Amino acid sequence: MNEFKYRRLDKNDAAVLLVDHQAGLLSLVQDFAPAELKNNILALAEIAKYYKLPTILSTSFEAGPNGPILPELKEMFRGAPYIARPGQINAWDNEEFVEAVRKTGRKQLIIAGIVTDVCVAFPTLSALEAGYEVFVVADASGTFNEAIRQAAWSRMATGGAQLLNWFSVACELHRDWRNDVEGLGNLLSKYIPAYQNLITSYSAKSEEGKNEVMEAPQRGIRPVGR
Repeated sequence: MNEFKYRRLDKNDAAVLLVDHQAGLLSLVQDFAPAELKNNILALAEIAKYYKLPTILSTSFEAGPNGPILPELKEMFRGAPYIARPGQINAWDNEEFVEAVRKTGRKQLIIAGIVTDVCVAFPTLSALEAGYEVFVVADASGTFNEAIRQAAWSRMATGGAQLLNWFSVACELHRDWRNDVEGLGNLLSKYIPAYQNLITSYSAKSEEGKNEVMEAPQRGIRPVGR
């Protein structure tokens, strides 16, 4: 008997944890190009804003070599909980961070950070142990090399975490294109340049359809359905 259960993301039960996206740590990442990783991080952040998901920012020892958080994140989430951990490597060891997660009232945690094998893996495993569902955004997290990344992914997946990319996060939360084509489409186009081709084609077709409806009465043609 198949006991598998598809646990999909629910925008009404998900929160986003952005852990240690700091300037110093970003310089350590080698498994993604710096511009690509930053693009993915900001895409995930904008998804959180688009779906109005509770979002928590956290940094570790930012007065030291880890450096400050990416300024774009701080600007995007001005009113969000910002947990500057004084030294704890595992964010889940910080009581203020755990309390901020608890206060969201959400049981699904979407997490990304730098570096994958520490700043993402440690709180992911801790949250799983605490009974949360955890969804790790693989392409908005980075580390030293691909071998380390694969080991971290395997460790988290074995513990019960689901691994996905920011694009699949957006789509699984959206469920149905009829909910909003242009809003999500424009968001995706901003971070996937090639996606703009789809939106341009859709917009042109939609405009053509509108023009046909407007011109029909002038030609003495009754639009379909009327």
